Amino acid sequence: MFVEPNKLGDPFEVSDADTMLRYLAPEFKVQESVSVFTKPGCPFCTKAKQLLMDHGIQYEEIVLGQDATTVSLRAVSGRATVPQVFIGGRHIGGSDDLEQFLLSA
Repeated sequence: MFVEPNKLGDPFEVSDADTMLRYLAPEFKVQESVSVFTKPGCPFCTKAKQLLMDHGIQYEEIVLGQDATTVSLRAVSGRATVPQVFIGGRHIGGSDDLEQFLLSA
């Protein structure tokens, strides 16, 4: 039984969705968050997105404007090129780096 302790409010300490999912399907793993910084018309960005789709990986695309500089991207990733892929908060790199990452996974 997943009975919540008698506390003020609604703490959901033992009957939250994650606990229920782990109980019902212990083999299920939640996909880590995936973010891809892209620019319109970038063929390497298209390659990275296709790699993710081919592996059934959902992602968030962050599109930099056509004339956007990459100053902020460099501050976050250390690189000034697109795409830049982050999985589970870890910087993976560009499309070639992503390809190697997926091959080794």
